[in-house]
Amino acid sequence: MADETNQEAAEKSGAAEQSQQPVQVQVVDDHAVATYANFCRVTGSPEELIVDFGLNPQPIGVPKEPIQVKQRIIVNFYTAKRLLAALQMSVARHESVFGVLETDINKRVRPGLTQQAPAEKKS
Repeated sequence: MADETNQEAAEKSGAAEQSQQPVQVQVVDDHAVATYANFCRVTGSPEELIVDFGLNPQPIGVPKEPIQVKQRIIVNFYTAKRLLAALQMSVARHESVFGVLETDINKRVRPGLTQQAPAEKKS
């Protein structure tokens, strides 16, 4: 009887170990189309998020022409949350290797501008 109990415990333990291992999902991307985007807009409803991607030909300032949306992805909020976690993890890894990404384009285009402005006021 003790042997049966130990065997059941070992089977449960083995099942628990298998469920903790990462699952490899097979993906077929033979027909996937790669598109570059430097513009993204997120809208939605209570049930889903709509993410539009496009190319902004004038990335600095207000665009003079409308931005054409080239791709639209619609996801539910569960998928959006998983996507958010995956993107956060990927960006964190990138920043740990290459440094913090500055999202304010004015600081990237004119890096000394924010540091020089207070000095100019003192003069």
